[in-house]
Amino acid sequence: MKIINEKGKLFGIINIVDLVILVAVVVVVGAIVWQVFGDRVSDAVSQQEEVTLVVAIPDCPPDLVEEAMRQDLVGKQLVMSSSYVDAYITDVWAEAYSEDVTSADGSLVSATSPTAQTIYVEIVGQVAANSATPKIGSQELRAGRSFIVKTQTFESTGTIYYMQIGDEVQ
Repeated sequence: MKIINEKGKLFGIINIVDLVILVAVVVVVGAIVWQVFGDRVSDAVSQQEEVTLVVAIPDCPPDLVEEAMRQDLVGKQLVMSSSYVDAYITDVWAEAYSEDVTSADGSLVSATSPTAQTIYVEIVGQVAANSATPKIGSQELRAGRSFIVKTQTFESTGTIYYMQIGDEVQ
């Protein structure tokens, strides 16, 4: 039996040109699938570690603070895009908002707002162990980075000011 017969078919089954096109299509489809689902697959099969972070939402007007407290966000699951992620709000509190301002004599002083407050949201979730870029949903986690706190009924953007993965404080 010849490898390529007189009709140009490989092992008498498929034309060589058709085989090359078929392999190219399979490679392209595989690359697209990996691009779309690769992160999810690697996150699903990797070991998970618990992450705790505190997000500060500064300069909130009284109405927003009141609404956040009224909703009792503790225990609510976070939402990314249009689906839930493996992260939950474990604590919410508000403190007076203060910022540094320049006084009349040019010195820098800390001024506390009579109305605005900072909302602090503690979140606990799962991230891939030993990841260089730990994520909750599609948001990368690093102290100092902005983070969108989003539940089914609340959404606001703050800054991660505390983060701990496993036993390691970041």
